[in-house]
Amino acid sequence: MARYQARALRIRDAEGTPADEARVLVDRVWPRGVSKRDANLDEWLRDVAPSTELRKWYNHDREKWNEFRTHYRAELDNSAQAQQAWQWLQDLVANRPVVLLTQSRDVDYSQAAVLADRLNRMQ
Repeated sequence: MARYQARALRIRDAEGTPADEARVLVDRVWPRGVSKRDANLDEWLRDVAPSTELRKWYNHDREKWNEFRTHYRAELDNSAQAQQAWQWLQDLVANRPVVLLTQSRDVDYSQAAVLADRLNRMQ
C-alpha cells in the first residue's frame, strides 16, 4: 500500500492547496474569522487536538515545546477518542497526501507539526 506525506499548515495560508490533498483541521476550537464554508475541509478532527488544559498550559510558549510534545503524545496514546481519530488519520495518509490545518501562528510549534511528524515517521 502506498504511503503519502502529511504536512502542517496554518489554515489562513491553505488557500490553493492541491486538490488531491486531504484538508484536516486538527484544532479543538474553530479558528476565528474562518467560515466553515470557506474552510473547504475534508474533516475536522477535534478529538486528535490537545486537551483544553494542555493547550492553555502550553500557550505556544517555545520554552515549553519539548514538554508539550511529550504530554501531547501521551494524550494521543491514552485517550480512546484520540486513538480513534489518530487511526483515521493513519488510514487517510495511507491513501492520499494530507495537510493538517491549525489556527496557530507558529505552525512549526503546534500540534499539527507533532501529528505530521508522527505520521511521516510511520512510513
